[in-house]
Amino acid sequence: MSSPHLPDRSPKLPPESSPESSPESSLESPHKGQRGLQRLFNALLYSLSGLSLAFRHESAFRQEVALAIVLMPLACVVDVTAAERVLLFGSVLLVVLVELLNSSVEAAVDRIGFDTHRLSKRAKDLGSAAVLVALLMLTITWALLAVPSLIHIGTALIAAAR
Repeated sequence: MSSPHLPDRSPKLPPESSPESSPESSLESPHKGQRGLQRLFNALLYSLSGLSLAFRHESAFRQEVALAIVLMPLACVVDVTAAERVLLFGSVLLVVLVELLNSSVEAAVDRIGFDTHRLSKRAKDLGSAAVLVALLMLTITWALLAVPSLIHIGTALIAAAR
């Protein structure tokens, strides 16, 4: 839908072609037509490239990976049920996932331009807020599920050391 106040910026296709009738004239990526194992292999390579880029260029991502390197093995040690362990792992992976999405939003906004614009600021601030919510969820999950077990382990170690 176009608004009377906003210009119509939708792509214009020639009248005789449409994405449904002619895939070659589609505005989709040419890589979208790949199928089978080659598509899966390419997707894996693109994903590994994305992880590598995030690690090289995003300090927040590196910090969250360091946190994951500490918390993931700890989740294997604490005395919790399997479902609780899944929640511990999931909360850590959620932070990493949201950070990747936040970094992609920031990169897209920066691609448009580095000048300060209220919508660019909003996009970046919303992405940052999403990371904060994921970190809050991680903190609550670990505080409720893992900390009691860790306290128990700590008191047992202190008693054994006496």
